Amino acid sequence: MNAENRANVLIVGAGPVGLCLARALAGHGLAVDIVERQPEAALAAPAFDGREIALSHASMRILEQLGIWGHIPQAEIHPLRRASVSDGAYDGFEVDAASFGKDILGNFVSNHVIRAAAWQAVQDSATIRLHAGAGVEAIERENGVSVVRLSDGRRLSAPLLVAADSRFSQSRRLLGVPVAMHDFGKTMLVCRLHHETPHEHVAREWFGRGQTRALLPLDEHMVSLVLTVTGREAAALQDMDEVAFARAIERRLDGRLGAMRLASTRHTYPLVATWAKQFVGPSFALVGDAAVGMHPVTAHGFNLGLASVDRLAAAIGSALAHQRGVADPGALARYQWRHSAGAMPLFVATGMIVGLYTDDRALAQPLRHAVLGGMRRLRPLRDMLAAAVLDVPPPRRLFGVLRGVVRSPERHRGVSEASWLLRPIEDPATGR
Repeated sequence: MNAENRANVLIVGAGPVGLCLARALAGHGLAVDIVERQPEAALAAPAFDGREIALSHASMRILEQLGIWGHIPQAEIHPLRRASVSDGAYDGFEVDAASFGKDILGNFVSNHVIRAAAWQAVQDSATIRLHAGAGVEAIERENGVSVVRLSDGRRLSAPLLVAADSRFSQSRRLLGVPVAMHDFGKTMLVCRLHHETPHEHVAREWFGRGQTRALLPLDEHMVSLVLTVTGREAAALQDMDEVAFARAIERRLDGRLGAMRLASTRHTYPLVATWAKQFVGPSFALVGDAAVGMHPVTAHGFNLGLASVDRLAAAIGSALAHQRGVADPGALARYQWRHSAGAMPLFVATGMIVGLYTDDRALAQPLRHAVLGGMRRLRPLRDMLAAAVLDVPPPRRLFGVLRGVVRSPERHRGVSEASWLLRPIEDPATGR
């Protein structure tokens, strides 16, 4: 084999998840190569892309452990104290950090800010090498290692290849991993808006016929708008001048935060959720959106991606401590089990929420009101949502509910399309 730059681990994708994983593995003394099709200048100074990340307490702890949190400017960290969910004009429910003995539910930080911080942290690691400006053309397995051929003709090899290149992962496809993909047929439009009425650090989300609206609190008079509409509506909103756009959004938001003006560029993204049929295989693993691509309605996609980084790095660290290789099958199987079990409740719950609240049929509205009423009255359901951001275990009874969904997915619009991926998962260590 004549492959250049042999490393212990080769990561495809230098997004925030790929960079965080590189930092975590370098902490175990491993040599890491990162392949990224974007030029290095775009990684060092990433552009604003409209996406604001709701960082959970667990994610903030991981970023701090990786030496990334300290690279995020304090002015770019925006506290989330309460979250409110409603259906049109009907009362919904709130999740309040104070009721759980916490000052905040989490913090909002822009995606491009996290990327820049992760890039800066990676520069401190002498064992991490970046190969930018080149895509992956082919992946082969030779003599027990993964060999990658880049678009510029170079060949890189490592005992373990990790795909971290988005929910539409090219490397996952080259590895031959099937994926369950659900296109919701909607487009997410995101931007920042300056507004008249203070938001009091409350995230608001409410559903209406044909659209989902969310306002994520940033500075006291600044929010990030997340508007889910048809592709045609999103294109029309994109084409409006700034004044017309602000007036249109005020109407869509029922004037809840007063007069508004556009404070950033506008960005649109197709809404597609994915779940890879397997997260590991001989000499490879999937992390981040390449493993599980969440619908953004719960704003936890990056938190789940960081969880995959933490779980894979822990599995590899354990293998190394027991004198096994970085691609040890037992360690990879353990990661597969832990991440599947950890991701399933949030993925299924999100599918249920999206299915219910994007159903515009008249019969769906009473059901939505009943669910919101139940969330308002039943603490365990609110605890489920809070657990995702507060870094506390979810109620055990929740898993019984979710397994009911798994056994009867036809009753739950939004998850039945990919019900095969929610089969019971066995722990490889115990067989249970």
